[in-house]
Amino acid sequence: MLLSLIKILVFVAVVAGLTWGAARLTDVTGGAEIAMAGYEVTLGPLQLVLAIALLALLGWLLFKALGFLLALVHFINGDDTAVSRWFSRSRERKGYKALADGMIALASGEGETAMAKGRRAQRYLRRPEITSILVAQGAELTGDRKTAEGAYRELVQIDRTRFVGIRGLMRQRLADGDTDTAMKLARKAFELKPRHVETQDTLLRLQAEAHDWSGARATLDAKRRSGSLPRNVAKRRDAVLALSEARDVIDETASIEMREKAIEANRLSPDLIPAAVMAARSYLAVGNTRYATRVVRKAWEAEPHPDLAQVFAEIAPEEDAQARLKRFSVLVKARPDHPETRMLEAELLIAAEQFNEARRALGDLVETDPTARVLTLMAAIERGRGADDAVVRGWLARALTAPRGPQWVCENCHNVHSHWEPVCSNCHAFDTLAWTRPAESGTPLPRGTEMLPLIVGGSAGRTDAPVPAVREGAATASPLPARESASPAAATSSVDEAEIVGAETVTASDRTEAEAVTAARK
Repeated sequence: MLLSLIKILVFVAVVAGLTWGAARLTDVTGGAEIAMAGYEVTLGPLQLVLAIALLALLGWLLFKALGFLLALVHFINGDDTAVSRWFSRSRERKGYKALADGMIALASGEGETAMAKGRRAQRYLRRPEITSILVAQGAELTGDRKTAEGAYRELVQIDRTRFVGIRGLMRQRLADGDTDTAMKLARKAFELKPRHVETQDTLLRLQAEAHDWSGARATLDAKRRSGSLPRNVAKRRDAVLALSEARDVIDETASIEMREKAIEANRLSPDLIPAAVMAARSYLAVGNTRYATRVVRKAWEAEPHPDLAQVFAEIAPEEDAQARLKRFSVLVKARPDHPETRMLEAELLIAAEQFNEARRALGDLVETDPTARVLTLMAAIERGRGADDAVVRGWLARALTAPRGPQWVCENCHNVHSHWEPVCSNCHAFDTLAWTRPAESGTPLPRGTEMLPLIVGGSAGRTDAPVPAVREGAATASPLPARESASPAAATSSVDEAEIVGAETVTASDRTEAEAVTAARK
């Protein structure tokens, strides 16, 4: 407001000054006479001042015209002049406008428009390090892979955008399934930007899929040093890689190196179940039962697992049922309330023919967590206590439609695996398998299996709970003594309809309690 007022006052003062000057000039007597080519012109004082001002203006215009002509001559000659700079600024304005429009179109999902604007910006700006990125992303959005690949190859030729071009080509090779070329491109991208998280993860996954464990461990170490991975996670994944390397060494029958790498994997992550199992077996290979026991016990305290019970049984394979029950008390006391511990204790008591104690060991698992394994144990307990065959068949019928309990499940895609692997076979994610319960579908099985308890044994073992879909799980060896686990029934890894049908013709004297338990171990 004040500035506007000042401007108005200055304008009024200037007009007033000019008016006063003109009035003063009109009062002055005299003038000027100009004679030229026979013509005479007489000018008064005011007219003389106006003529001088007009001549000054004409001189300035003439000077500018001469400068323009001179600049035009330089422009025609190819020199950098004001005219050329004017045209350059005009091209830049058009180019950056097209670039901005293309970015807006790309953000809006209009791939074709983004590509067209990118090409238009390239004609005006001649800066492929900017416009080629827009063209490549627009082409990817529309599915034009050939155009996108050409744009990425242009970016590879420029130092500033070489990483962007290599990354784009790597992603295309991954989409095509060409993992060999993708790994080479990932290594090159990793050399250019070692701290790029996506490149680190991609290279680590590809190296794990190719069983390049030493290279994967180097990549993991770089990822840890860059700060993109927590220290505890990096330590566990290093253990996974060491374990995977040890497993490959087993295939090559290099037992000494296998033992060293398996023990290293267990040292890096004692709670990694496959590493603990392999380390315990490596100790057993050299007769060191003390260290094998310590490894299994430490892993069991972290997470009870059937594989740990299996390798613990291998420490003394020839012991009888009573001796095994006593030796396994170390694991039972470590996690007494865990469902895996309670099922393990029940199996050992069944093998020792202590059926009432086995039922007490199961506790309330039949009501709170009725998995296929729990229900099959109940069938074995009822058989051992002399129950009617219809009751046993009823428990087995429930086991057919019961959840399978914890399995190796990928935390990324939720795919169920029969055994542990460092890389998910479905989504190819690294170190995502966890021993947990899969998501049950809740869809009834075909052929009316929910009616099996009524068909095979009246209302014995009948349940009103919804029948979940059966999922295949990992088969695990029984921790029962060798004389029981070597029976033909121990080779069965799941409960199916053939077992239930066969149970009608098998008498109590033909099938032992241990066989009933091992028939459903999975």
